[in-house]
Amino acid sequence: MNGAELLRLIGAQVCVHATMAGLRLAAPLLALQQGYSAMAVGVLIALFALTQVFLALPAGRFADRHGLRRPLALSATAATLGAALAGVFPVFPVLCLAALLTGGATGATVIALQRHVGRAATDSSQLKRVFSWLAIAPAVANFLGPFGAGLLIDHASTLVGGAPADLLSYRLCFAVLALLPLLCWALVRGAPEEAPSAPPAGAAPTRAWDLLRDPMFRRLLFVNWLQSSSWDVHAFVLPVLGHDRGLSAAVIGTILGAFAIAAAAIRIVLPVLASRTSERVVILSSTLATVAVFVAYPLLYSPWLMGLCSVVLGFALGSVQPMIMSLLHQITPHHRHGEALGLRLMTINASSVAMPLLFGSLGALIGIGGVFWVIGATVLAGSRMVWGLRLPER
Repeated sequence: MNGAELLRLIGAQVCVHATMAGLRLAAPLLALQQGYSAMAVGVLIALFALTQVFLALPAGRFADRHGLRRPLALSATAATLGAALAGVFPVFPVLCLAALLTGGATGATVIALQRHVGRAATDSSQLKRVFSWLAIAPAVANFLGPFGAGLLIDHASTLVGGAPADLLSYRLCFAVLALLPLLCWALVRGAPEEAPSAPPAGAAPTRAWDLLRDPMFRRLLFVNWLQSSSWDVHAFVLPVLGHDRGLSAAVIGTILGAFAIAAAAIRIVLPVLASRTSERVVILSSTLATVAVFVAYPLLYSPWLMGLCSVVLGFALGSVQPMIMSLLHQITPHHRHGEALGLRLMTINASSVAMPLLFGSLGALIGIGGVFWVIGATVLAGSRMVWGLRLPER
């Protein structure tokens, strides 16, 4: 895969993901402005991930059967439809429908693109490099989507004599977001497509859950869950810890922002390092660094030191996903890559819905600092699973 093609695919993912990220900012703000409760807004936000839990496996199978372009055409259509409906009918039930459509479209896009990129790579070094570059897309989208949506909400209506953050501003914001998935389709419509891999002759029908019979796949899924939970606990618990330390919202936001920047930055450097080390070494190093940061966090009171921990954790966790994706493509059959990606995405999204409830309960029982230490101990115990991530002999 050449650089220009990879850049187009990254741009395509940014377009769909930015639509969801922008809508995830604008829709809750509009709902609050219309008088809906914080609980209702929480349900609205959860809907962005809910569709990905239930559609991940069907989307993976569909990508295995149809490749890249057809899944992305449907995803772009769904994302455009969701944002457009929100613009035409800016009422709460339609905002919920838009969340379901754009969330599902983003998940299906990720699966189709990751499958396509993984199949186009020729060796393990190239797998690590292309997934490192592709992993930059969500970071870029999570910045551009909310940033652009915020600017449109504050200023779009004023250009035609309206007021900031009025209903017209939201309509214009949703209209612009609806255009981005069309650009995604324009970027990928001419992408070269490999023929789908057929299952071996005489092979019995399979189900996605059959993949869990492979011990290495189970191990990889568990390791991925550990890293994802570490990401979630940092995003969920750090604001509470910062509040207990008396830090302002701006300082807490800066610490979280430093984490996001570090996670994106390491993915720019990672392609250079990919050919010099193995996936297992990178994941193990990340695991041990995560444990060290989680042990240190509750002991710190200085925002500068907490910011340093945030940066270290961003470097550690940001480097893991490309390595996980590289291993996943090497240990699963070619004709089932989409299913494996769908099962992984379903697990991660289900965890992201459930884990904040667990963190909140733990925090009430043992304190916020104790949550960091419990998760750190869990990650440390799981490091043995990381050491066992060995590719089968070929």
